[in-house]
Amino acid sequence: MISIKSHTEIEKLRKAGYITAGALDAAGSAIHAGMTTRELDRVVEKYITSHGAKPGFKGYGGFPAAACISVNDVVIHGIPGNYVIKEGDIVSVDTGAYINGYHGDSARTFAVGKISDEAERLLKSTQESLMIAVSMAAPGVRIGDLGAAIQKHNEDNGFGVVREFVGHGLGRDLHEDPEVPNFGKEGHGVRLREGMVICIEPMITAGDPAVRVLDDGWTVKTVDHSLAAHFEHAIAITKDGCMILSDPASY
Repeated sequence: MISIKSHTEIEKLRKAGYITAGALDAAGSAIHAGMTTRELDRVVEKYITSHGAKPGFKGYGGFPAAACISVNDVVIHGIPGNYVIKEGDIVSVDTGAYINGYHGDSARTFAVGKISDEAERLLKSTQESLMIAVSMAAPGVRIGDLGAAIQKHNEDNGFGVVREFVGHGLGRDLHEDPEVPNFGKEGHGVRLREGMVICIEPMITAGDPAVRVLDDGWTVKTVDHSLAAHFEHAIAITKDGCMILSDPASY
């Protein structure tokens, strides 16, 4: 069941999104070669809690940390731990602040120092595809239109589009209807309506898009060990288009 949010609810989601975006800014400022992913997670959690919110991911389904931190061939859901971040790594940070009964959710992939040309192109293509979809989102547009645009942009650039994991609705629950795939056919899928809040989150690979879940039940890696990137925004559908809830520049 798709929930249509009121103006009051969207303002609460904006607050959660603003803190979430700030936490990602903090992660981007702190990340460096030599720190562990657990230390990076602590930066995220400290930022969220210092702004009066709770880490929405921590304890969700048993997840043990404030952020999913996924390095190189880890697509999503990486568990922070003792891995020491290295020069040339790409590190995806996915997190969310929970405040006043509503969730934030956003992700970015960061370059650590000098990265390969392939990694640079992958990050650029993934982020571009997210913003293409965001720019299209408006009442009457179908979710399949967004997915088709993301798929085409990345596949035209020679990259793979993960099929097993998709975007989603957002509100009082971290994952709500509808599903928002990063692939699809134009003219198909749920039609967007004013008041819907969705997370668009391209998960793109440098090689084959096939993935596997590790024995920890969380970590998702590419089967061929190719690099992966992940960018995500939460958006609210407005009368004339959409509002990005997880971008401080939109405030």
